[in-house]
Amino acid sequence: MGINKFEFIGEKMRKQIANIITSLRIICSILMLFCRVPSIRFCLLYIFCGLTDMVDGAIARKTNAVSEFGARLDSVADIIFVAVSLIKFLPVIYLQWWLCMWIVAIAVIKISNNVWGLNNKKKIISLHTIANKITGLLLFLLPLTLPFIDLQYSAPIVCFMATFAAIQEGYCIRTECEPI
Repeated sequence: MGINKFEFIGEKMRKQIANIITSLRIICSILMLFCRVPSIRFCLLYIFCGLTDMVDGAIARKTNAVSEFGARLDSVADIIFVAVSLIKFLPVIYLQWWLCMWIVAIAVIKISNNVWGLNNKKKIISLHTIANKITGLLLFLLPLTLPFIDLQYSAPIVCFMATFAAIQEGYCIRTECEPI
């Protein structure tokens, strides 16, 4: 007996669930631009975007739907979510000069990793290391902790982890080591 038309459509749809979830992160990130910080609507969209970032890859692996397109879509969704989050949060928080310099240093490391990948591998290489995942989680949680923990105490922890992750990523990109 062959696969009927509805089973085939269901199989195709199952393989797209992760990409649909990732696409929802892009849409909700853009919707965040139209919300006031720290409104309930903004917080709900922010948390939803973070949750979708945590589950889309796991769903893709579970449904055997991992693809190059999905990985690229996830990276685009991450960039949009981070950019919108920065656009919304930076005007409402005070960053001390040393923290700004540390963030710029991390950005320089990350950008140099991408430039090296483009020059030497002819593609942008974004590694999903454990250190990058921990950094992402800490960055995601950071705005949610602002009412309870002063930024001067929480930011150094996040920046230290982000620095380690960026250096590790650069090392693995350049030496083609298997990241942890």
